Amino acid sequence: MEKYFNSPAEVVEANMKGAEGKAALSVSKMVLLGILAGAFIALGGAASSTAAHGIADVGLARAVCGMIFPVGLMMVILLGGELFTGNCLMIMAVLDGRVSWGRLLRNLGVVYLSNLAGALLTALLLTLSGNQNYSGGLLGAYTIKTAVGKAGISPVQGIASGILCNFLVCAAILMAAAAREIAGKIWAVFFPIAAFVIGGFEHCVANMFYIPAGMFAAMNPAYAAKAQEAYGITAEQLGTLNGWNGLVSLLFVTAGNVIGGMALVGVPMFLAYRKKR
Repeated sequence: MEKYFNSPAEVVEANMKGAEGKAALSVSKMVLLGILAGAFIALGGAASSTAAHGIADVGLARAVCGMIFPVGLMMVILLGGELFTGNCLMIMAVLDGRVSWGRLLRNLGVVYLSNLAGALLTALLLTLSGNQNYSGGLLGAYTIKTAVGKAGISPVQGIASGILCNFLVCAAILMAAAAREIAGKIWAVFFPIAAFVIGGFEHCVANMFYIPAGMFAAMNPAYAAKAQEAYGITAEQLGTLNGWNGLVSLLFVTAGNVIGGMALVGVPMFLAYRKKR
């Protein structure tokens, strides 16, 4: 009988084989694929913000974002990008002895910085493109509001939200691997990613775009004034939107993403479905 999807055990095995390939990549290839992945996620974030910025109802705005943002991870999976959050699943290959801890840390470190470069470049290009001018500068104000919220998140919120986010992201990646056709992979990615966006959870690579994009927008006095007028953003809050606060919040979210992806998805899936050798 023809099988239409891979079993969880087959998915875990395929992921570990894929992790061996990821660990063996040259640094130059990791950088290129990491930059692409950062740009893909950033473009998904930019598109979702553009679609939702004029919607006053929070739930409806999140639902719209949730329908659009998943395109970023779809591009990563179908085009072979290297994404930090997804690569947390390499922990399974480490536990199976196929990849060393050193190779894992090498991959995660290079990919993380490359994702950052791709997201930053996208934020800069988006600013230069005039995209923030939509709705008389309201999109620029919305971008500032989003960045202020993310840069000002507390450590506990950042970690907890990061855990929930990457729990869903890594589940989406494994679900996509279960599908054997492109349409199945797309739908497998869509629902878990929509859930994390609608839930308002924090993704470190997405925040590598959202926070710098907000900082760039805040440099425009018209957008800053619009943010104060439309969203009640205070001058004090604008002052907290800086590189240091953005970095600190990013580190807490990253820690949560690692815990969610490795400890709550990778390790349990490995223990449940590994093939004993």
